[in-house]
Amino acid sequence: MTTRIEKIKAMLADEPKDAFLRYCLAMEYSNAAQEEESLRIFAELTSESPPHVPAFFQAAQLLARLERTEEARTYLRDGIEAARAQGDLHAAGEMAEFLAQLGQQP
Repeated sequence: MTTRIEKIKAMLADEPKDAFLRYCLAMEYSNAAQEEESLRIFAELTSESPPHVPAFFQAAQLLARLERTEEARTYLRDGIEAARAQGDLHAAGEMAEFLAQLGQQP
């Protein structure tokens, strides 16, 4: 039986630069408790030009679950800036709300 991760990797073999497929792979790694692999892919996606805005939010949420709050805040601040630059005010608003919630934590 082929796992979702294996299926996505097979699709990426044909389209290795596909940001959406790579984002899906990072999400699957996160769901499979392979957090560091997930974060590695999110880091790649957020450092590209243009950055993949949803990857900032997902990375921040994962880091918050791992109690790596300061790293999560950094992803959120960068993500808000990237979202605004791309005109995605909805994503910027969601990340700002989550950043405010994290601000209340140590």
